Amino acid sequence: MRFYLYLLLSSLLLVGCTPVEHIIKRGDNALAIGEYAEAAGLYKNAYQRLLPKDKERRAQLSLQMGKCYLRYGNTARALGALKNAERYGTSDSTLWLLLGDIAKTNGDYKAAQSYYNTYQQLFPNDSIAAKKLTTTEDAANNYNTASAYTVKISNIFNSGRTDYCPALFGKDASILYFTTTRRQVKGADLSGVTALKPGDIYFSKKDEKGKWKLPEPLEGGVNTNFDEGACAFNPSGTKMYLTVCREDPQYPRLAEIWESTRSDAAWSKPTQLKLTSDTLSSYAHPAISPNEDFIYFASDMPGGYGGLDIWRASFNSHGTGPVENLGPSINTAGNECFPAFRPNGELYFASDGQSPNFGGLDLYRATEDSIHHSWNIIHLPAPMNSPGNDFGITFEGARNRGFFSSSRATGGRGWDKIYEFSYPDYLLSVKGWVYEQDGYELPAAVVYMIGDDGTNKKLSVLSNGSFEAPVKANTKYLFLATCNGYLNIANTLVPDSSTTEHQYVLQFPLPNMNIPVLVRNVFYQFDKAAITDSSKVALDRLAALLKDNPHITIELSSNCDYRGTDAYNDRLSQQRAENVVHYLISQGIPAARLTPKGYGKKNPKIVSKKLAETYTFLKEGDTLTTAYIMKFPPKEQEICNALNRRTEFRVLRTTYGLFDEKGNFNPSLLKPQEKREEEQTSDSEPAGVLY
Repeated sequence: MRFYLYLLLSSLLLVGCTPVEHIIKRGDNALAIGEYAEAAGLYKNAYQRLLPKDKERRAQLSLQMGKCYLRYGNTARALGALKNAERYGTSDSTLWLLLGDIAKTNGDYKAAQSYYNTYQQLFPNDSIAAKKLTTTEDAANNYNTASAYTVKISNIFNSGRTDYCPALFGKDASILYFTTTRRQVKGADLSGVTALKPGDIYFSKKDEKGKWKLPEPLEGGVNTNFDEGACAFNPSGTKMYLTVCREDPQYPRLAEIWESTRSDAAWSKPTQLKLTSDTLSSYAHPAISPNEDFIYFASDMPGGYGGLDIWRASFNSHGTGPVENLGPSINTAGNECFPAFRPNGELYFASDGQSPNFGGLDLYRATEDSIHHSWNIIHLPAPMNSPGNDFGITFEGARNRGFFSSSRATGGRGWDKIYEFSYPDYLLSVKGWVYEQDGYELPAAVVYMIGDDGTNKKLSVLSNGSFEAPVKANTKYLFLATCNGYLNIANTLVPDSSTTEHQYVLQFPLPNMNIPVLVRNVFYQFDKAAITDSSKVALDRLAALLKDNPHITIELSSNCDYRGTDAYNDRLSQQRAENVVHYLISQGIPAARLTPKGYGKKNPKIVSKKLAETYTFLKEGDTLTTAYIMKFPPKEQEICNALNRRTEFRVLRTTYGLFDEKGNFNPSLLKPQEKREEEQTSDSEPAGVLY
């Protein structure tokens, strides 16, 4: 009996004296499969077994511990471990980047800049360090800038553990799904990745008074002993897509996307959605485009730009098509993840590599520029973004309110928590009318809408010549109306935030390139050729029109009524036309584009259909000659004389500036707007854009 007790005691002593190298090896193996919490615990065990004088290995283990803590978001422990690495004199210079990242996440921008500067002094050409320093300086200057967003923690959904990735469901957004690691979840063991229980999907419903009920776990086989979370739904509400992380002792802890079908108000047991044949990469954070033609997701698969990138794949009858990376407009050398859509097509995502950035993951809005095949990115201001991780946003339909997750220090003390946000609902819109100047509506026209928020849309014109579009307050928009055979007209609009409901109206009278166009409101003193101050407004509009159509040349003509001699009227009208041309030159229009011509009384007005409708005593096609005018009473004669006294222009050429010195056509001389039209125009849809 004593012999067996001896053996037992000896084995226990051997276990207690396991070599440090063996513990480190176990830690390395745990790290290799993504069990960061398990790895950190093993490194800590090995660290505690080392004597304080073993500074080099203590520094190495402290650095490894710090990296592991950072991977699962425990910045407090990471900071302590990395400070030990600094104390023991680690030679790994990435320490300064890691300490800078933690300081930035804690909102200590001054300390972060100091750490980044230390690293940059060692590696002055490192672009990543330079970007981190720039974004930190920007955060220090702009984080406290006020915005119209309001944010508060949503205690009804949050527990004593992590709660994140809210997703509103239903046409009335009356159900909220989210991920939680609260004590009540299914898994019994703590995760080797996070040291928390595995995540489950919970949900909450609104009661008849619109108040959220206490959350409860989702039934139907969706939740298991593994990690489930970061779910999304197709717009029709029939499919749920979720992130699942299964455990296998032989393989890395990889994320997968699974799908569940809703039937009779219940969700089915999910099945894996195979996006590629790659089994060594993670696929997470699904989002479905508003028209349900693409699934967007985050992945670390080869071919990306950094850590996690956002990708997409189209749906087809066989499941999904080839995947495509969203490109460098969105993806960076850092991590881009947690994509989410609004019903209007705006894409939201989280990134720690985009600029500007307040710390950790920040939220960004992206609008797709389908013309240039890129994305326009907007960084959400504080308090939507904080020094902590901000991610996983969801909107209440078209309303400017919803929920998101954040690890900000206020409210959740560094834990991922769910917050609600709101922004004033401005019901602002624009209505425009596109028509031929002095003519009728132009339903064949196209209107381009470009905003400094990244908006870039092609708007269709209805049969009555009108178009409508929503606009946002304090955003500068350019509207460009184009139609084949007509000159372009551009209008700018900056909606005011002082009103919450308003429709702005814009007019687009497009000049016809094939007939003379009247320049309205150009006045002269009797028997004078000088331009009056009141005429300059109209001529400034003409200068703007010529700038909007930089490849045209025009004849600028002046016409008189029948009174006075021919020689007198010829001389006066020529002087007036020349003075108009001189004024346009003073406004930046090249003289080579302008030809002045005084017609005197040789070119009487021809009555258009529109004029005949306005003045019923006139007939379409009639010419306002002296003999014709004299048939009318004095009042009608004066109307005819006023119509004959006019300043007009007509287009002479549409190729100004498009040929080189040798007379060869040079496409590089096309203006940006014209190039865009060339890319978009098909044989069946001529654009006729000159700008």
